[in-house]
Amino acid sequence: MDRVRSRYAPSPTGKMHVGNLRTALYEFLIAKHAGGDFILRIEDTDQGRLVEGSVDIIYRTLAEAGIIHDEGPDKDKGFGPYVQSERVKSGLYMKYAKQLVEQGDAYYCFCTKERLASLTTEAGGETITHYDKHCLSLSKEEVEAKLAAGEPFVIRQNIPREGTTTFTDANYGEITIENSELDDQILIKSDGFPTYNFANVIDDHLMEISHVVRGNEYISSTPKYTRLYQAFGWKEPTYVHLPLITNEEHQKLSKRSGHSSFEDLLEQGFVPEAIVNFVALLGWSSADNREILSLKELIDEFDYTKISKSPAVFDMVKLRWMNGEYLKAMDEEKYYKLAEPYVRKAVTKDYDLKAIAMLVKTRIETLCDIPDMIDFFEELPDYDIEMYTHKKMKTNSENSLTALEELLPRLEALDKFDIDSLSELTAAYVAEKEIKNGQALWPLRTAVSGKQTTPGGAYEIMTIIGKEESLKRIKTGIEKLKAV
Repeated sequence: MDRVRSRYAPSPTGKMHVGNLRTALYEFLIAKHAGGDFILRIEDTDQGRLVEGSVDIIYRTLAEAGIIHDEGPDKDKGFGPYVQSERVKSGLYMKYAKQLVEQGDAYYCFCTKERLASLTTEAGGETITHYDKHCLSLSKEEVEAKLAAGEPFVIRQNIPREGTTTFTDANYGEITIENSELDDQILIKSDGFPTYNFANVIDDHLMEISHVVRGNEYISSTPKYTRLYQAFGWKEPTYVHLPLITNEEHQKLSKRSGHSSFEDLLEQGFVPEAIVNFVALLGWSSADNREILSLKELIDEFDYTKISKSPAVFDMVKLRWMNGEYLKAMDEEKYYKLAEPYVRKAVTKDYDLKAIAMLVKTRIETLCDIPDMIDFFEELPDYDIEMYTHKKMKTNSENSLTALEELLPRLEALDKFDIDSLSELTAAYVAEKEIKNGQALWPLRTAVSGKQTTPGGAYEIMTIIGKEESLKRIKTGIEKLKAV
């Protein structure tokens, strides 16, 4: 059996879209599941679309996602160069294009922009140019004369107008397309660079790629690849076309949407492991339908023949839940390293920031949830005394005021201000007054936080902000209650 070799071949045009991340992940999982090789190839033949710094984004995103390539521009294993513009310099693509011309499977085209514009039609809101094979009729002598005169040219694939072309996809089965629907695509552009479609075929063959993963929007153009493989007499790779990813409204994910790229999601407080886990399930599920899967588990479980044909919905609610599960299960030190910048956004005072971060660890869904949950540590917010009323706790403004006034001198006299001491003091007060725990703890927590809900109870909050600040906030609570 041939070795499985898959590749991720992005164009460096900006942030990595979720769809591209899924393609890279599936290519990686296919290779690793089979004990094969995962290759990174940079496809920069469309020089006009290149965005500075994008190659760095590709490397960084793959590294952060744990999608580690075995070969690539930085790891040449004998199949390089792995950057298409570097391969152009060797004349590689032109050599194969000329071979196709000699075979009659391609031809030189000297048509001007004006002539091509005259072939343009509008259909369904799209501009379509279906080339009419005008230059195919040029004689060999005419072509040589034009080349000698330095006339600009492209090289086009010669696709017959009659008949059909058939290929097989791992998920969609055998697919047949009428040749009349296929255009004579450009293989070599006027600047000497190959088009994406042509370079893809050449590079995949020379790099011995066995599996090609891409979105199902490319199904209609795959016959062009098939005809190139047939023209060269090469074996085609296994095609794996993926379903569309839509938003919750079942519209195609836009690059302008806030969750369209890996970097966007990181900025929104999601962690790489959760993003990767979530993206893996956009069109595929494990045999036992587990939702939380580590990268190792994904490698073990992944079966590309089980990829769905139906569109996958990017469910933000599900991603938030999944991210929360990863945060809950995360090692404390790793979690705090991620959480610390968010804690520092909300709290500038000299408190135990790690203790604050740990209070919210099991309560947040994203790291961006942290500041709003802990901002009361920095400063007591202005709050409504209605918060002191809680039917379940059997508290109201009146008994809350009594509790705070009676607890205040006891707290002032407390030497050791830690959780155990606070707990003992409150327990003694509750027993003495023969009241419910909530009738003491609810007013205390409300007074020191000014919030309806908090991460952690009164004791945790008070030990973090300290005795002086706790007493100050309790006095503020007493003043608020007395003012009514």
